[in-house]
Amino acid sequence: QVQLVESGGGLVQAGGSLRLSCAASGRAFSDYDMGWFRQAPGKEREFVAASSRMAISQYYTYYAAFVKGRFIISRDNGKNTILLQMNSLNVEDTAIYYCAARGAGRSNYESWGRGTQVTVSS
Repeated sequence: QVQLVESGGGLVQAGGSLRLSCAASGRAFSDYDMGWFRQAPGKEREFVAASSRMAISQYYTYYAAFVKGRFIISRDNGKNTILLQMNSLNVEDTAIYYCAARGAGRSNYESWGRGTQVTVSS
């Protein structure tokens, strides 16, 4: 497993942007599928975006429908970091955002960070 620590959350006005970062420690970060999830108050945790390994140094990215082109997930394997650039934020994006890792061939995400709070004001 890897250890994950998120950062970059905060308070932003609607229409603004934030960039979340997740630092991973452990071995073979480049072999992991990496994802971002979020949980709003009173709601279940939901998928936001993921970067999944296709082959050596090849990844594909995919997003939840509600992202609608506003968010971009990227990874820097040299720095063991996964990023989530969030643009055009709205109040419905207010949530705790979690980074997660899934080993090759695994169906479930196994490692989770503690989360970073994102609050969007109107």
